[in-house]
Amino acid sequence: MVAAPDFTVSAAAEKFMRRMVRFSEHPTGGFRLTVTPGGCSGYASEFTVEATPRAGDAEVVVGDSLRLFLPAESRLLLHGVSVDFTDTPTQSGLVFVNPNQAACGCSTSADASSPAEATVTVASLRRMAKH
Repeated sequence: MVAAPDFTVSAAAEKFMRRMVRFSEHPTGGFRLTVTPGGCSGYASEFTVEATPRAGDAEVVVGDSLRLFLPAESRLLLHGVSVDFTDTPTQSGLVFVNPNQAACGCSTSADASSPAEATVTVASLRRMAKH
């Protein structure tokens, strides 16, 4: 278990993760977040709800009891990142804000110089077969 993660999870993201775990087939399990390099803002990610961490995963406790399972590469990529949740008419899912990375050059919005953000949608949740 990792005692002090070097990333932050907003209250909204924690609430989303807790709900995903609570209403899954593993309500006492954890939220497994896999972050990989890629995507417009530098991150691609997937999440599942697992009964236990996989080999090589670190378990981070968020808040008072939410179990977050992180593969090694994900832990490295999340260094300094803020994990948030957004729910708007056009987007719903986790958002990763990395203050150390420049915004994507393809952005046409006025805030193109803001920190990079990556989003993983609720639709990306997939159930894994029981091990």
